[in-house]
Amino acid sequence: MSSEKSFAAGSPAPGPVPKDQVRLYSMRFCPFAQRTRLVLHAKGIKFETINIHLKQKPDWFLEKNPDGLVPIIETPAGEVVIESVITSEFLDEVYPEKKLLPATPFGKAQQKMMLEHFSKITPQLFKISSARRKGDDVSGLEAELKEKFTSLNEYLVKRKTKFFGGDTITFIDYMMWPFFERLGMFEVQHCLDHTPELKKWTELMLEDPAVKATMHSTENHKTFFNNFLDGKPDYDYGL
Repeated sequence: MSSEKSFAAGSPAPGPVPKDQVRLYSMRFCPFAQRTRLVLHAKGIKFETINIHLKQKPDWFLEKNPDGLVPIIETPAGEVVIESVITSEFLDEVYPEKKLLPATPFGKAQQKMMLEHFSKITPQLFKISSARRKGDDVSGLEAELKEKFTSLNEYLVKRKTKFFGGDTITFIDYMMWPFFERLGMFEVQHCLDHTPELKKWTELMLEDPAVKATMHSTENHKTFFNNFLDGKPDYDYGL
């Protein structure tokens, strides 16, 4: 019963998860939920989507995750898994075809260390956006972001690979991608101008079928984000 339209307070609860698939509780413009959608598409997992109105959450949704956050994966057995990285790892283990995480413990640790490093970059994007919205000078914040992008670029240079886990897309690439897709929304795409390998990585990611299946245009991202910042998010924008 996949539905692009968001379920709000008062919406009827969806029935049991069909036996041959999983259910994703999501929000169309959420970068964290996009991580899970990328994994689902990349691995060819059959799934249905229930989008949630995050300002007017149904009670039955809050029963699944009292924190009221997406993404959530629910299985036909009634198992509920929350958080973007945890749901993505869960799917990679349960569906072993086309593994995205490395097979070795050290390989997995490397990707998790890279993700931990990247998690310190994402707040910078929101800081820049907030400062720019207030009319503040963002040059210092952008300089910090450029330094962080330089470290990612150096990682690719040292590895001599197209992607962060090798010459094919792996788990870490999908975990990082949603925020690079939104660089235009944050108005910081020029911060990649000095990092050729990282910029090439973004171009290669755009060719990936899972990325194509889950992405929105920069214009749509900007419109939703601005409405969100104004306190009037339109979760069904563009439908």
